[in-house]
Amino acid sequence: MIINKIKKKEKRLEIDLAGPQGNAFVILGCARDLAKATGKNFENIKKRMKSGDYENLIKVFEEEFGDYVIMYR
Repeated sequence: MIINKIKKKEKRLEIDLAGPQGNAFVILGCARDLAKATGKNFENIKKRMKSGDYENLIKVFEEEFGDYVIMYR
């Protein structure tokens, strides 16, 4: 089946924060990959993500990559 690009659904990355994907190191790895794919400066994002606790890490990740990722608790 051929689908017009405009009608093509975007697939978003899904992260279950209650599972192994919710590990801070896994989330930082996802941030690195997404920053590279979107042309964002990972070092600045990483610094902001690591400047607080786990909730801050999630908040910054959501701010930077919320358009590309769905997170579940």
